[in-house]
Amino acid sequence: MPSQTNSSLPRVALVGAGSFGKNHLRVIHESPCAELAGVFDLDAARAAELAKSHGCTAFASLEHLIQHADAAIIASPTVTHADIGCKLMEAGLDVMVEKPIAHTLDAARALVETAERYGRVLQVGHLERFNPAIIALSEVVHKPLFFEIHRLSEFSPRSLDVDVVLDLMIHDLDIILALTGETPEEIRAAGIRILSQKVDIANVRIQFPSGCIANLTASRVSTERVRKLRLFQPHEYISLDYSRQDAVRFRVKGETPTTGLPAIDFAALPVTKDEPLRLELEGFVTSVQSRGAPRVTGKQALAALEVAFGILARIEEHYGQVAKTLLR
Repeated sequence: MPSQTNSSLPRVALVGAGSFGKNHLRVIHESPCAELAGVFDLDAARAAELAKSHGCTAFASLEHLIQHADAAIIASPTVTHADIGCKLMEAGLDVMVEKPIAHTLDAARALVETAERYGRVLQVGHLERFNPAIIALSEVVHKPLFFEIHRLSEFSPRSLDVDVVLDLMIHDLDIILALTGETPEEIRAAGIRILSQKVDIANVRIQFPSGCIANLTASRVSTERVRKLRLFQPHEYISLDYSRQDAVRFRVKGETPTTGLPAIDFAALPVTKDEPLRLELEGFVTSVQSRGAPRVTGKQALAALEVAFGILARIEEHYGQVAKTLLR
């Protein structure tokens, strides 16, 4: 078990000193609600450099980290999430693991089961759930009928170990599942490889038992960065921009007296802009201290991963159909 200090703040360590790990370390270092315990990375030199810049310890091993932390954020490659996360939870630490939760469904289930068995907090880093615009949207969604979502990025060598569905689209899959509260009944998908050996652009249509439809496009070979969600529900339409952290709501409000035509009410949703990564850390720390469920649980992340793999299966089927056509 981790050793304890007299500090009332939970000691949070970082596993993974890569590009996104640096952001996590900065946020922990700046946070008034957590004590930065240190950082561990297989690249000891990189961990030492990052630790020096933030005045914390560079741990020599996970065992060393376990002795000096109460909780940990895992920002290592996806294929390592389950092994590291399970080991830390078995040792008594609470864990936040970056998205996707794991590289396979079995690995994701192992994380969820370990958290339950040892009574640990397991939060998953679906960062957009902490986007203030999404938080505001969740307050007004009552019967979603149709989603149109675009998540486009310029090409980067980062995260090429996973498909664009697991890299980018999974954010929106998690949000749609949370807003609908349903499991998809039908998935149609197409995708192609362009600049990597993985799927770089994908288009997906998901249908839910309620009749709600979601159309999603994710690309990491775009010429611009786009993060937009459009939601339609009875008598209203909401347009949300993740990057700007704003959302506009159009509602039918009776009739215009002079024309008898529907009157349209236009208003921005009340959004208090903030850094999602900071809000995510605060949410994790609150769960660690209260022992309550985090905003994004392991089970929810597993559900999103199941849908993501379902999409990838449909994409492979599409590839097979295209190949047969080309061979005719």
